Amino acid sequence: MAHQDPAAPQSASLPEGKDLVMRVIPMPADANANGDIFGGWIMAQVDLAGSVLPARIAKGRITTVAVNQFVFKQAVSVGDLLSFYATVERIGRTSVTVHVEVYAERNPADLQVVKVTEANVTYVAIDAEGKPRLLPT
Repeated sequence: MAHQDPAAPQSASLPEGKDLVMRVIPMPADANANGDIFGGWIMAQVDLAGSVLPARIAKGRITTVAVNQFVFKQAVSVGDLLSFYATVERIGRTSVTVHVEVYAERNPADLQVVKVTEANVTYVAIDAEGKPRLLPT
């Protein structure tokens, strides 16, 4: 039985049964001096993608209150097609926690799909004054 290098890219497929909430292609302006996409840029995209389902549930304003976990699994390159999938993990009285998975489709001539990032993010419904409010029932 052959052993795989755990650091080698693992080919995956896009997940089924999860909500595709966003797709984006990183551009050269999003890259660092090494040519990889800035982690902070990816985090901002995850925050945007993660807010889609909580905003629907809250039926109004929400704010990010916690990034409970954020794991960078592989570097992201200029031109990768990033697909963001979200699933609701928990709904509280005022908050919604979602799990976001990010997959990169790269090298169209010999397509590879790899999971590059995943995170758990919590959002809270807020009122016009920015104070927490109960989620609608």
